[in-house]
Amino acid sequence: MIKVDRAVIRKAQLKDMDQLIQLCQEHAEYERSEYNPKGKFVKLTALIFSDQAPVNCVVAESEGQLIGYVTFMKQFSTWDAAYYVYMDCLFLRETARGQGIGKELMRSVVRFARDEYCSQVQWHTPDFNHRAIKFYRDYGAISKTKERFFLDLK
Repeated sequence: MIKVDRAVIRKAQLKDMDQLIQLCQEHAEYERSEYNPKGKFVKLTALIFSDQAPVNCVVAESEGQLIGYVTFMKQFSTWDAAYYVYMDCLFLRETARGQGIGKELMRSVVRFARDEYCSQVQWHTPDFNHRAIKFYRDYGAISKTKERFFLDLK
């Protein structure tokens, strides 16, 4: 657990699930995407809290309310012949931005990556999210232009 300003950065707990799902909804809206919360409580609980859970989740909490989160997982790159951490989501409510909370969430991902002997951290952000792009560049990240494709298997 780490304190930043009035926020506490800590691993997600089962009691956070309803608020985490709400943050996911807000994140999707921010990124101009659809989000259906149906069934997410059960699915996310299994992925984040089961034995050998594949997904890590760290949250930012202030005055008993979640104000941000980051999710990430260990992955493998054949090209690099090395493991890396893929950061799936990093989101802060508007009122929590610019206070160092995002940097601390990033640090939690970097600590995990180093502890797991990973060579790098990778992630995506929409090209219209200029504030996030500036945040990541200021943090020292570089970008590579690629198209992301989706194949639904429904």
